[in-house]
Amino acid sequence: MNPTRIWDLPTRLFHWALAACVIALVITAKVGGDAMNWHFRLGYAVFALLIFRLLWGFVGGHWSRFASFFPTPGRLSRYLGGRATAADTAGHNPLGALSVLALLTVLSVQVGTGLFTDDEIAFAGPLTSLVSGDTVWTLTSWHKTWGQWLVIGLVALHVLAIVVYLIRRQNLVTPMLLGDKRMAEPVTPARDTAATRLLALVLLGAAAGVVWRVVQLGQRGMLG
Repeated sequence: MNPTRIWDLPTRLFHWALAACVIALVITAKVGGDAMNWHFRLGYAVFALLIFRLLWGFVGGHWSRFASFFPTPGRLSRYLGGRATAADTAGHNPLGALSVLALLTVLSVQVGTGLFTDDEIAFAGPLTSLVSGDTVWTLTSWHKTWGQWLVIGLVALHVLAIVVYLIRRQNLVTPMLLGDKRMAEPVTPARDTAATRLLALVLLGAAAGVVWRVVQLGQRGMLG
């Protein structure tokens, strides 16, 4: 069993930062009141993280790239038929990949709708001034109901899968903490150097800049 770098440091930091932000978002939404200030800040943080992950899915470490784990019919067929190769399971296995992509998609929709929400009391998303009142109402309704429960459901499913794999003696947590995974067969290791980490930092900064610009669009709309 050879230890192989599967998850580069930027991917691991993204994973745990996203998990912490999502948990905090659910808590602040339930608490309400002044906690909504933090709800918005955390939403912007998740927005930046999602943009970063999209970019990192094309230029990050080998197993962080979408091309390495996208659940193609061939990969799904091999995995479900018990014929999976080491490359099919080194990073996200095909079923795990479906879960990850679903969660990233739902979170993206949730962040997007959150930018247009209005609680009609004290807090409104930064882009509410750019759309009609009916649109704000529709997006707010989704954000508070279906969107919220989809996120909670997918997170719960993700945690349940981790527990099931642990019972089956497959530890998914340690590799996401330490980066390395013991492989019975050699696979391509993820590049995780000072240069790639610097690139990740630049991309995260660019993602934060995009979020800032989006928020400013709404503020300019209010002035206009």
